[in-house]
Amino acid sequence: MCEQSHLFFTRYFFKHRQGIKFRVNWHHHLICDTVQRVMDGELKNVVINVPPGSSKTEIVAINLMARGLAINPRARFLHISYSDDLALLNSQIARDIVVSDEFQELWPLKVADDAKSKKRWNVEHEGKKAGGVYAVSLGGQITGFRAGHMAEGWQGAIIIDDPLKVEDAYSKTKRAAANRKLVSTVKSRKASPDTPIIVIMQRLAEEDPTGFIKAGNVPGDWEFITIPALVDDTYQVDDRYRAEMDDSERDAAGRFSYWPYKEPLKDLLELEQKDSFVFGGQYQQRPKLLGGNIIKGEHFRRYSVVPPLRYRVMYADTAQKTAERNDYSVFQCWGMGEDGRIYLLDQIRGKWEAPELKRRAKAFWSKHKAWEETDPHAPTLRRLKVEDKASGTGLIQDLRTEASIPVDGIQRGTDKLTRVMDVVSYIESGYVCIPEGAPWVSDFVDECESFTADDTHAHDDQVDPLCDAISEMLGKRKSLYD
Repeated sequence: MCEQSHLFFTRYFFKHRQGIKFRVNWHHHLICDTVQRVMDGELKNVVINVPPGSSKTEIVAINLMARGLAINPRARFLHISYSDDLALLNSQIARDIVVSDEFQELWPLKVADDAKSKKRWNVEHEGKKAGGVYAVSLGGQITGFRAGHMAEGWQGAIIIDDPLKVEDAYSKTKRAAANRKLVSTVKSRKASPDTPIIVIMQRLAEEDPTGFIKAGNVPGDWEFITIPALVDDTYQVDDRYRAEMDDSERDAAGRFSYWPYKEPLKDLLELEQKDSFVFGGQYQQRPKLLGGNIIKGEHFRRYSVVPPLRYRVMYADTAQKTAERNDYSVFQCWGMGEDGRIYLLDQIRGKWEAPELKRRAKAFWSKHKAWEETDPHAPTLRRLKVEDKASGTGLIQDLRTEASIPVDGIQRGTDKLTRVMDVVSYIESGYVCIPEGAPWVSDFVDECESFTADDTHAHDDQVDPLCDAISEMLGKRKSLYD
């Protein structure tokens, strides 16, 4: 049964490893049938796009390596993920299955004494070294190994599980690097033109490895299997699988969860509402093209009266130069509401040389510090935080030595698009509030809505401190009222 059915093998060894049953859903049948078609030579290369937590690594990476060696002890596998740690962990689990008593009772394959590492290990069959596994990160160094053999029938595969890190999805440079490495690996690490490739991943961006392969950039015949988290009646799937779907609970649009036991419909709908970009890509496998529609002004919550606040913080972004084409310098004052939302209380913006920049900073601080002098219940103005770069570095030094202003430098370690994508869900969820009638608020919203993924927008000086405020005041709290 293990040799005939990939799903049976998966269930059998999951029960032995975990001590509990593998809970089967219809999509597991689809994935396992797809893997079997690859092993039978019916399918050459395949990309499977699935939501997070769908058992993809268990089925496609770990169990394909273990079962593949049971079917043919000479099979050779190259297993790739975005990091060495993940690839090595999957390799270790596959090896643990092979050396387990349950596996050895069925297929007595010895792991070679000189190949006990997680990175590369081989099995011995009939006293001779046979097939094995090489696990590495995408772009990692591979020495003296190719997947498959120059022979007929099932000989192994290249298994690529999550080739792109989620945090790198919004970086054009990192996406392009992953795609280049994908091509070079496929070209150089197949022992035979017939060695199959299986890519399984959640969609992260239009130009992620799936999109890159769909665009015809990787040689070979490819089939694409898509499993969205929310399914409707238009979803193209074999009748065998549709008959197994649990569609007893649907939303107003007629959609239902692909796996109600693990992903209740209510939870999926809440996630879709909170972060449409993440949900569209990672869960629905339909990533949105990042254009000028990333931050929507309608998602900012408006206020007319400042609510009770717990504390206030200022964030500043200073321009490197004051020429017409350069960005402005911006100071923003934010308040943390007792309701768990943050409120943009005030802002100034202009193109100022160093002396004027320092004067403006001191005046803006004094203006808002005065609230505490007239109202004993005023929320404390804690600190001024400035990007520690270019003119910001000089401003930090000046304010520390010449003024009694508690000022901190901010180090921005990621690109602007990544920072925006990290915080946009808070805006969409209504946690970021802006005043209704402030004279500067219209320009603020216009700049936010004009922000683009490819840096073609005119200015983003107001976006930077916005991201800093959301990241620090909302992103770092442990609970709603921290």
